[in-house]
Amino acid sequence: MSATTTLHSVSVRPALSVDEEALGELDRATWSTLHAVMPRPQPPYDPFFDERHRPEDFLVAEAATEAVTEAGAPDGSGGTRIAGYIRLVPPTPLACNAHVRQIQGLAVAAWARGAGVGRTLLRAACAEARRQGANRITLRVLGHNTPARALYASEGFAVEGVLSGEFFLHGRYVDDVLMGRSLAP
Repeated sequence: MSATTTLHSVSVRPALSVDEEALGELDRATWSTLHAVMPRPQPPYDPFFDERHRPEDFLVAEAATEAVTEAGAPDGSGGTRIAGYIRLVPPTPLACNAHVRQIQGLAVAAWARGAGVGRTLLRAACAEARRQGANRITLRVLGHNTPARALYASEGFAVEGVLSGEFFLHGRYVDDVLMGRSLAP
């Protein structure tokens, strides 16, 4: 019998250095032409955390899960798993830009999609940006990534610019869409 995973609750916390292996695996598992401008990662893999990608730049979604059989009965293998992450950083090191935070990465495990994990991470990033003193948040998304663009728009992000044909991916030109929103209450 095969098992499926049921999400019971999702919580968000800052990433820890001990999350590196799990986040690296999640990052590789969620690689897709829908959002990636870099080639598919190949072994040996680079570390997930480095000088530019520090644990304190990431928020992690953890989900309390329960595996169930095809018949819907719990199989006793529940627990807490990393369901996704979001990276939130200042877009530049300039003091005149310190009021802005930028989302530079969002990933949700395949087993956790459709359960509100991405939305939960997005809202947590907005709250963390406010806590850090930001009054604006921005992101970049590939033009053909319709699911992500719909999520961002539903959370108040508006298209603020389009870099037409900015990337040449898999034989075609793809737009880089700039989105942002105010963090004012």
